[in-house]
Amino acid sequence: MTTVFEKIINGEIPCHKVYEDDHVLAFLDVAPLSKGHTLLVPKQIASSLHELSSESGAALGVALIKVARAIVKATGCEEYNILQNNGKAAHQAVFHVHFHIIPKPSETEGLVLEWKPKELEDGELLAQVIRDALS
Repeated sequence: MTTVFEKIINGEIPCHKVYEDDHVLAFLDVAPLSKGHTLLVPKQIASSLHELSSESGAALGVALIKVARAIVKATGCEEYNILQNNGKAAHQAVFHVHFHIIPKPSETEGLVLEWKPKELEDGELLAQVIRDALS
């Protein structure tokens, strides 16, 4: 099924484009949490970040920095969140990889969340399992 982001990438739905190159597209969110709230999407079709090619991932990293700098300059807001969700349980609503760049001009504007940290258990073992999975 074609997502709304694919339709935007293909020019089927208009957007307020902020940045574009061969691999990514950035545009203003139509339901922003704050002024300047921007979405950055890869042109590669993938639902979750781990499904992307290294090339798309690298392009996203470069574009995130460029677009974040531009948003800071344009809005004057130097505090912001980068949000990226993978899967329904992780609050992903559009199943195409995307990053939110959300300026945080005040305590009540921008992204508001509750962080519930837990104690790290079996840290060295878990780190080793993750390192082993890198190969």
